[in-house]
Amino acid sequence: MYIIKCICSVPADMDEVNALKVRFDHWEMPADLTDPHLIASLLKLWYRELYEPIIPPDFYDRCMQFCDNPKEAIGLIDSLPDINRLSLAYLIRFLQVFAAPDNVAVTKMDINNLAMVMAPNCLRCESEDPRVIMENTRKEMQFMRTLITHMDTNFMEGVI
Repeated sequence: MYIIKCICSVPADMDEVNALKVRFDHWEMPADLTDPHLIASLLKLWYRELYEPIIPPDFYDRCMQFCDNPKEAIGLIDSLPDINRLSLAYLIRFLQVFAAPDNVAVTKMDINNLAMVMAPNCLRCESEDPRVIMENTRKEMQFMRTLITHMDTNFMEGVI
């Protein structure tokens, strides 16, 4: 895995990200793609632009309720529709690999940073109340930390 410092927190040029997105949308896989910031930005964009977030709105309040309860949080993820559960498990597996101490030493992206960067791409607060949004932002990050720390993604071994 090609790893570079702050890969998920340093955004790539949006014109380049959008150009790459168009190529991927046409099933063109560029052989010369080497900028990890571009790839990470495209990954975040893909999750962010889903019509419905990877964790559907019907599950959002329970995610906030169980944000610091690993057993309940994982049970909730297990009840997601299969495509959502498997896509999220793939992402969490990637983040777990990324959060390994050897990788963190290079990337400076620990579990807290990864949760902060990926939470808004996986969970969407539907409230317009700034206080609720602020409170839920912390819970969204905690929910992602809980999944990265506790979710068993061994069944994804070999997929990434």
